[in-house]
Amino acid sequence: MSRGQQGGDNNSSSSPERVVQIRRCACVVKGGRRFSFTALVVVGDSNGKVGVGYSKGTEVPVAVEKATRQAQKRSHHFPLSGTTIPHAVEARYGASHVKLMPAPAGTGIIASATVRSVLESIGVKDILTKKRGSSNPANVVQATLMALGQLRTREDVALLRGVEI
Repeated sequence: MSRGQQGGDNNSSSSPERVVQIRRCACVVKGGRRFSFTALVVVGDSNGKVGVGYSKGTEVPVAVEKATRQAQKRSHHFPLSGTTIPHAVEARYGASHVKLMPAPAGTGIIASATVRSVLESIGVKDILTKKRGSSNPANVVQATLMALGQLRTREDVALLRGVEI
């Protein structure tokens, strides 16, 4: 589910958001049910930068807007190698386990909808993924971000080891 350029504020033009999940919660009160909504949103610049926001609101647009602002504040930059990732990584968050593997050009994004939203936002075009365990979108997104956080470029590894390439 991609909202793209909707929203009207100037931030959405530079980094379109992708709504991963919207949930409705009902609170029973004397007059009936009072609904609230939560939104899980991924925002990226398609150039290695991505952020995730999760927020609540009384209406869906309010929840999405709050989550988008939170995602923009919490964005991080991850190293890419052309249109894929430098090396294979895997991570676990809660009961969700995600494995990301680089792929040759032209492969495309082989991933579930939740992992795909993060990878498209970051700018990856060729990758193989495997998701195991829980398919809870919030946990899968966090596991994907943890896996991306393990990425290192050749230059980073050479600097850590104190050798020249």
